[in-house]
Amino acid sequence: MIALRNTGNIFVCLYCAWCFRVLCGYNVTRPEADKLILNGKWTLKNSNGTVSLTATVPGCVHSALLRQGMIKDPYFRFNDVAYKWIALENWTYTTTFLVPPSLRAKQEVHLVFEGVDTVASITVNGITVGKTDNMFRRYDLRVSEVLLEGENVLEVRLLSPVLYAAGRSQASAYRVPPDCPPEVQQGECHVNFIRKAQSSFSWDWGPSLPTLGLWKEVRLEAYDVLRLVHLSSVPVYDASLSQWAVEVELCVDAVEAVKGNVTLSLPELGTMQAFPAVFSAGHTKRTLVLHLDRSTDVKLWWPNGHGGQPSYLLRVAGLLGSLSLRADTQVYFRTVELVQEPITGSSGLSFYFRVNRKPIFLKGSNWIPAHALQDRVTPAVIKNLLQSAVDANMNAVRVWGGGVYEQDVFYSTCDELGVMVWQDLMFACALYPTEPDFIQTVREEVLQQVRRLKSHPSVVVWSGNNENEAALATDWFGIPASQRPRYLRDYVSLYVDNIRAVVLEEDRSRPFLVSSPTNGAESQQEGWVAADPYDPRYGDTHYYSYTQDCWDWRTFPRTRFASEYGFQSWPSFSTLQEASVAEDWSYRSRFSSHRQHHDGGNQQMLQQAALHFHLPNSSDPAQNYRHTLYLTQVMQAQCVKTQTEFYRRSRSEIVEGKGHTMGALYWQLNDIWQAPSWSSIEFSSKWKMLHYFAQGFFAPVVAVGFEDEGALIIYAVSDLSTDLLLHAVVSVYAWSSQDPVCALKSSEALVRGGSASAIFKQPIAGLLAGCGRCSRLSCLVTFQLQDAQGPQGPLNHLFLSSPKDALCLQAPNITAVVQQDREGFVVTLRSLAVAPYVWLDVGAILGRFSSNGFLMVTRETVVHFFPWEPTSAADLARALVITTLRDLY
Repeated sequence: MIALRNTGNIFVCLYCAWCFRVLCGYNVTRPEADKLILNGKWTLKNSNGTVSLTATVPGCVHSALLRQGMIKDPYFRFNDVAYKWIALENWTYTTTFLVPPSLRAKQEVHLVFEGVDTVASITVNGITVGKTDNMFRRYDLRVSEVLLEGENVLEVRLLSPVLYAAGRSQASAYRVPPDCPPEVQQGECHVNFIRKAQSSFSWDWGPSLPTLGLWKEVRLEAYDVLRLVHLSSVPVYDASLSQWAVEVELCVDAVEAVKGNVTLSLPELGTMQAFPAVFSAGHTKRTLVLHLDRSTDVKLWWPNGHGGQPSYLLRVAGLLGSLSLRADTQVYFRTVELVQEPITGSSGLSFYFRVNRKPIFLKGSNWIPAHALQDRVTPAVIKNLLQSAVDANMNAVRVWGGGVYEQDVFYSTCDELGVMVWQDLMFACALYPTEPDFIQTVREEVLQQVRRLKSHPSVVVWSGNNENEAALATDWFGIPASQRPRYLRDYVSLYVDNIRAVVLEEDRSRPFLVSSPTNGAESQQEGWVAADPYDPRYGDTHYYSYTQDCWDWRTFPRTRFASEYGFQSWPSFSTLQEASVAEDWSYRSRFSSHRQHHDGGNQQMLQQAALHFHLPNSSDPAQNYRHTLYLTQVMQAQCVKTQTEFYRRSRSEIVEGKGHTMGALYWQLNDIWQAPSWSSIEFSSKWKMLHYFAQGFFAPVVAVGFEDEGALIIYAVSDLSTDLLLHAVVSVYAWSSQDPVCALKSSEALVRGGSASAIFKQPIAGLLAGCGRCSRLSCLVTFQLQDAQGPQGPLNHLFLSSPKDALCLQAPNITAVVQQDREGFVVTLRSLAVAPYVWLDVGAILGRFSSNGFLMVTRETVVHFFPWEPTSAADLARALVITTLRDLY
């Protein structure tokens, strides 16, 4: 291999026809063309040449301007609005390169763009070689005849995405709503007319930063005989034969017809099979099926908490004409089904996922883009977020349909961690045009993305869009009744006749849903748009209510599957400091209003908090601001805890035809910038209180307590495969004392694996009377499951009144000692009183605690801190700030 550097480009000359690269997260050796990588330094200028600079590819215009000091951080204060001019300009990327004679002499030379954002005209040496209109597509342009012996000039002329979308909307034969986002989002209009991240024009949790650029690799590829464009491997299980097979798909571009033999083998399983192979001239797809012996003992891939994630080496070898083929990849064996069948005691259908024939309760959250500028999303950021999900006992994330199809490293990390992926296609909260060119680019987008992702065992379901069935069914956009049939036809044309058809043609190994939320099979029976897509007896449900009391579990729908629900909170002060100045540090500042993109959101948080808590009343404005941020996180964590525990305890029962809940994916996991949102992890990667609570309410075994008709009821919830003999240990504490007033335990009960059942029930009045000196206002209850070996699952609690009404809630005056140990740091806390919502904050020091936001009923508690960067016990001790509920008033 020889590497030649020229004008920032790297030429890789392969003297054999093979090279090593990463494909779909796997290490793959495959037949390749010779390559000239065109990444690196390009020139960038606006339409009239008044702005000219050096830009890095992959990248975007915003990032280039930022690197050159021509703009400041778009996330700082009000810069997102100040820099709207960037997306209103047309921009041109230019690079020059020399093509080595050996590459130019090849019969086929292609210019490959892995990602263009978004609408562009591409010229080589002044000759137009292609146009792009879709951020989510790979573009492969033939350039053999236009390359020169000397210097070549490549230009990519990008159109303003905002003006392009407006023009497409204006040219449309009829309105395709919505036209513009709500005013509070400060966004741009007609994003549904352009195939780019829908949230880039603004969302209720993010800024309007419509990017332009070359956001993925650019290269030349040259070959004489053929090149392997795509390789995937999908294990399938024939239940009738009790036999596994692996479907291996090869997509090849060939100059002329090539025939030969291809051998597939799984060395660790002692399986090998040879196939005759013929590839016609042009583009050919071949699917080869490697059958395993029925007696082969295959180790299965399991979701987190249910088993391991083993993989096997798949070797592809063969002879095609005069070319030798060698390619290695990894295969994970697992089956997945979406079960929708009648339920005894209900008029609806079940809705749950069965992995390897085992029903799995999906526990997790929704994933949004980790940054508005995608070139700033590093593998380290993705891995940290996903590891944080696993550390909170999650086994699933939903990649939401208004962002992007994530990087390969996202899916490979999910494979390794056992995180199931509900994969939306990139359509959200809108109707969409159905002109032939729009349909064509969407079909190619879906084809490419399904081929790219279908080898990943983590991807368990495709979903066609986010909330678009609901938008039509419940008339979000005020469509006149006479026009409704047109939009219904468009909906079916796009998502069923085209997108669904492409997905099922490419991948039948996992289920496909047309929308989310949806009634699933029932929606299909009703012509793909149900009368009520939120019907809790079918499919999945999105549910939000900010005015009802979130501590009252009766307000939540007893749904089959909760794929979205949540409450807002503000991030911590250290995260906001990165994007603000002192004059912004007030809950009612212009900055606080600017960052809130959900109408009425700031007031809704305080109103919800005020139902159960005293609002901060410090005379120090800075302290009052920090306390308010803290209280919004307390409120959010408690609300989502209550709702999630309701869903988990509903998995095994039917009440009035509703229940058998088998999934809880709260909105949302991560943030795109420093602002209020529904996330449990801040933009800085810092865990909010909600994420610490998720460790508990998503634990494999957990006690869920609630009040119903004056009685304390405790459910034992288990995700385990084995049965347990459990009892509940209940302790009653007075707010005024760290010694339990009384304690009791329930009778032992058999708790089946994968179930939820009540194991304790007692009238609260009787419980308190039996304890003597207790009332609802003066006491609280803690409880935990135990078996013969000891505690099972985390300690949980139930407040018998709102904390704002609690009697004798005292200032705990908590002290801390920080020491280093082998795994990180140990923080020993000592308290003088019962302390709810104990919050440990170490400012900008990155890392997480083993527990946080907890109820401290003991005099001493030990927690661990796991740093993500070098630090010391002294630094931690200096940075540590402890806040409890009693500090607020």
